[in-house]
Formats: sequence, structure tokens, C-alpha cells
Amino acid sequence: MEAGRERRDDEVEHGTVVTPSAEFPPLSPSQQAALGRIGERWRAPRADGDLPVDPALGRSDRRPAPTRFGRLAPFDMFTVEQPDELVATERANVPGSRFGRALTRLRRAVFGPPLSSAAVLYERMRKLVALPVLSSDLLSSVAYGPEALLAVLVLAGTGALGLSLPLAAVLVVLMVAVGVSYRQTIQAYPHGAGSYVVAGDNLGSLAGLAAAAGLMVDYVLTVAVSVAAGVHAVTSALPALAPATVPLGVLVVAVLLAGNLRGVRTAGNIFVLPTYAFVVAVLAVLVVGYARAAGRGFAPVSPPPVPAAEGLGLLLVLRAFSSGAVSMTGIEAVSNAVPAFRPPEWRNARTTLGWMVLLLVLLFAGLTGLIRLEGMVPSPGETMLSQLGRVTFPSGPWYPLLQAATTLILLLAANTAFNGFPRLLFFMARAGHAPRRFLHMGDRLAFSNGMAALAVAAALVFVTFGGHTASLIPLYAVGVFLAFTLSQAGMVVHWRRRRTPGWRRRLAINAIGAVLSALVLLTAAVAKFSEGAWVVVVAVPLLVLLFRRIHRHYATLHRALALHPPGPALPGPAGSAEGEELPQEVRHLVVVPVARLNRASLRALAYAASLGQPTLAVHIAPEEGEADRFREQWQAWGDHLRLETIVSPYRAFVGPLAHYLEALHTTRPELTLTVIVPEVVLRRRWHRPLHSRVEQRLRSALRALPGVVVTSVPIHVAE
Repeated sequence: MEAGRERRDDEVEHGTVVTPSAEFPPLSPSQQAALGRIGERWRAPRADGDLPVDPALGRSDRRPAPTRFGRLAPFDMFTVEQPDELVATERANVPGSRFGRALTRLRRAVFGPPLSSAAVLYERMRKLVALPVLSSDLLSSVAYGPEALLAVLVLAGTGALGLSLPLAAVLVVLMVAVGVSYRQTIQAYPHGAGSYVVAGDNLGSLAGLAAAAGLMVDYVLTVAVSVAAGVHAVTSALPALAPATVPLGVLVVAVLLAGNLRGVRTAGNIFVLPTYAFVVAVLAVLVVGYARAAGRGFAPVSPPPVPAAEGLGLLLVLRAFSSGAVSMTGIEAVSNAVPAFRPPEWRNARTTLGWMVLLLVLLFAGLTGLIRLEGMVPSPGETMLSQLGRVTFPSGPWYPLLQAATTLILLLAANTAFNGFPRLLFFMARAGHAPRRFLHMGDRLAFSNGMAALAVAAALVFVTFGGHTASLIPLYAVGVFLAFTLSQAGMVVHWRRRRTPGWRRRLAINAIGAVLSALVLLTAAVAKFSEGAWVVVVAVPLLVLLFRRIHRHYATLHRALALHPPGPALPGPAGSAEGEELPQEVRHLVVVPVARLNRASLRALAYAASLGQPTLAVHIAPEEGEADRFREQWQAWGDHLRLETIVSPYRAFVGPLAHYLEALHTTRPELTLTVIVPEVVLRRRWHRPLHSRVEQRLRSALRALPGVVVTSVPIHVAE
């Protein structure tokens, strides 16, 4: 709890933490004090400044020339900005191999040149760009949300369609309540992370992880469902492409990934036009449709008769309500992406969220009302938005434009997930609940690891379900409404604790949203359990368990690596080699495995002897005769170092050496065993299979031994 409070205080003091430096958090005051006490007892073996080269590079009179193996030597790869500070230029990132340079050129051609860390502020989004980027999922859902509601009601016959308007009114109340709640969340938690942070701070870590798991499942399904719906729209227009549904979907996911890896600002510019085109097209349908209805006095058209397949009961009404609630997926995206806005971040995010909710209510309520006025019923062969388009624009280019805009936004609705999912992983990784690699920003200052993880997960779900939208829809909404419920319940607790001016009104709004969200969650989980929602119900607890195990690992690692003030020096060999933090406490034994006496092994022996520490050479022989011959060669060399020979009658090399070193360490655990391995470095990759690569296997075997340091002395073969 104290660590969490310190972290939040640090965030308030330093502002948003979504920067490239988030991978390197500062030391806490206690750790800083421990570091100072360690430094007071530090006695370096050499005096300060006793270096054979100038580390600043700028004071050297001679510029090194590129060599055959090192083509990156020229100094223009570094600049001296301040005394004792070098800054790596863009050229310093270029690999030395021809293959690596080719990959770098390809990556820059696809994703663009790398951006400096100082450009992170300029990569943030303006409100007019953030609106389409973060609302594409939310607004695209109006293309199928009203139809999902009516598709359940029509099961009770045509007469049940009259309930669409009151249910839509309740959904509008839910949309406004959740939207206002998230506006309050943005102001209360201006550093982002939305439901995860709100639920964790107010309801406990377990609730926060459950909210995060629900959102992650929702983001993955958002990509899979959006791509499936978009590909279905394409294959409906071009039936010849139907057999290629799965490859097309995977290709779309790859294109979305590539577009988002180009950076927030570039991706925003790519995806702005389709979202605005869809909004304009649907608004045109509403304006023309209501104008036509006004011409007949808003008299509704009688819908075609549909026989009842089920009785009209409370469960059916609740199922219809939960199905229509899929129109709200994506409403939480802004609260997760607050740091992606330009300053003042929280104010711009609140404004953008207000626009999104206003557009959602307008489009959802407008389409539901117009469908009722036109007397339309769901049809398996055509979407209701398409039916409205045909009736509203019976001629001209407007209907094809509406369909094209709808297809594009359905395909690009997944873009919202590519903004929310990596940022959620960032905040979780910062708290130790997700792998720390998700803190890293890529070349274009985007969370490339999180984006890649989302693309892989969504592609697997898409392929598993064969790209069928009907199979994926039942999985939808359970996860996101779990996050909605926990987030708003957390805000209720937040207002009760803070009791700031107007807290009762805010608490009431959040309480209404929490109750309605919980109702949708329970209805969707129960009614759709057998249709596939059980996958989400099972996945969320498993993800929470995984997050807790990750956090446990990082907590153990933190305790192991935490700095502790040094105590009084203890005489004798007690203690462990890995517990030593001062140079004067480290006791060395250098071990050099020698297979044969050649230039590589002699260079390794010379390097070991130059360290001025006790040195032991070890030779593994397959039989007694070979061991005797090697000892004769060692005597001929001069017997300058202690040699130990081990006969391995089963001809193994790595195993006996690793167990021998383990026995040495067990005998004297305070010793640091430095194993110096001679290694032949081959320039051409195709030469490597010609060698046994014993060095690599030995390094892998010794890595698990505590108190053992493995280093290589290379001999380069210039062929």
C-alpha cells in the first residue's frame, strides 16, 4: 500500500509517466540512502580517471578508421552535448552486418525513420484527431448495435418491436451515465489507465486486475469482431472472395498493426477520414430519413408480420437490452489514453469524451427511432443500416458511399484497441502486473510490443473462429461491462472517501452507471453463456491468476535486487558470493576450460593471468591417455598456471565441467568463480554449423549456477 502511495505521489509530482524513461524508474528515498552508504565504503582498486582512453571521444586527435568487422567506428555516431555526456546519433542504431542493415532499411521504409525521445510531446494527438482515433470502435458499433437489440425482440413477434424505443431510452441513460462517469474518472485520475487504476485504488488489487482482464479480452475481441464484420461486408459485395475470409482478416490485422507502429500521430492521420466519413454518412441518413418521416406527420410504417418464436418475457427483454448495449464498447478508450493527448491532457480528454458520447447518443437513438418509423425488421440477408440506406437514398451515389464508409469504419474500428490495449499493458507493467517489456517505446514512440501482442492474440481468435462474426459476437460485451461495473463501483467508493464539493451528485451518477452496467454484465453472462460467453467467464479469472503470478515474480526480484546498507565487515569465508556489493569483499577464482593448446586457449590463459587473481586451468579428457598427453604439452608450455585434468570416460564435456564448478562453489560459496571461455568468432553465418559451438552450450549450463560469471575471450577468423 505504501509503495502504491509513493508511486501515485511521484506521478502527481512529475506529471504523466508515459515517457521513454518509464523503463528506468528513479530510486526511492530509502534506496537512495542505502546507495550512499554503500558508496561510503566503496574502495575502488584504481584511482579516479585512471583510464587508458578518453571516454568522451571528443578530445581525441585521431579518428579511428572502419575495420572489416567494425564498420561503425567513425565519431559522427556520437556528439558531445555536455561535459561527460555523449549523445548517440541516428547512425549509431544501424547494425554492423549487411543483413541487419537491410532489415533496418526495410523497417524504416514500412514504419518510417525512428523518432527522438524528445519528440514524445509532439506525437500526442489533438482533439480533432483523437476523436476519430479513439471513437472508431464506439461509433462503428451503431452500425450493428440497434440491429442486435431488434434481432432479439423480433423473436417474440412483430408486436415486441415496440419495446425498442423504451429500451433504447434506457440504453441512452446508461450511455450518458457511463460517459459522465468516465469524464469524472479522467479528472480524478488524469494519468490514464481508466478502469484498472480506479478499481485497483478503491476496490483492491484483485478488482483492478479483474477490470484489466475484462478490458484486455474486450480489446482482443474488438479487433477480431471488427475485422470479421468488415471482411464480411467485403465478401458480401464480392462473393468470389468468400473462400479467402481468413487470409483477408489476418492481412487486415497486419495492416492495422503496421499503420499503428508508425506512431500515434501518423496513425491518427491515416484513420481520421474513414471515421468522419461514416459519421457524415449516418447523419445524412438521419437528416433525410426524418425529413421524409416529417412529410407524413411522423406516422410509423407498419412492419411486416413476423411470427413469434419465443414468448415475450423478462429474460427476453434483458437479453435484448444486453445485446443493444454492445453499442457502448469502446467508451472507456479515452480514459485509458489520457497521456496520448496534448496538454492539458485531462481537459482535452474530457472534451473529446463528451463529443464521443454526444455523437453516440445521437446516432444510436436516431437510428433506432428511424428504424421504428420506417417499420423495418432484421433480415439475415442485409443489415438494417443498409436497409435504411436503400430507403433513404433510392438513387444516386449516396447509398454506395454509405456502404463504403460503413465497411471502412468496421475494418478500422479495431484501431481503438491498438491505442487502448498497449497503454493498459503499460500501466500494468509499471505496477508489476505485466511483463516489463511492455514499458518500452519503439522507434516511432509507440508501444510496439503491446501492439504486436494484441495483433497476434486477435489474429489467433479470428483464425480459431474462422472469421465468423456470429460466432464472435456472443463473446462480446461481457469483459467490457465487467470493467464498466468495477470502474464505476470504484468511483462510488472514491467519492465516499474524498467527499469533495458535489460528491453526492457524482456518487449518484456513478451508482446508476454501476447498477445498470452490472445488470448488463449479469444478463449477458447468463443469457449468452452457452453461446460462447463461457470463454470470457473462464478467461478473466485465468488472466487475473497470471497477472498475480507475474507480480509475485517481480516482487521477489525487487527484494533480491534492492539495495541494503552494508553492515560491519565479517571476517572469514562466511556468506554468499552473490551478496557482495563492495570491491574489497569480492574473492576471485578464475577458471579457464582448455580443450587444446592453440592460439585461442593461450589468449584466454593470458587474459586470465593479466587479471592478477588466482587462476585455475581445467582440461576435460575422454580417456587417461589423452590426459597424459595434455599434461606433457602443459609441461612443455612451462606449467605457468595450476592445471586440473578431469577424465570423462563417457566423452561428455559440458556436464562434467558444470558439476565440477558447482562442487567448487559448494566448497567455498563466498568465492566468485569467473569462467573465461575461449571462443572462435566466425564472420559468415554458414560457417557456424561446421563447428560444435561448445561455448554456447557451456554458457547455458553455467548460467544457472549462483556466484559464477562467464565471459568470452574471442578470436576472430577473418575469412
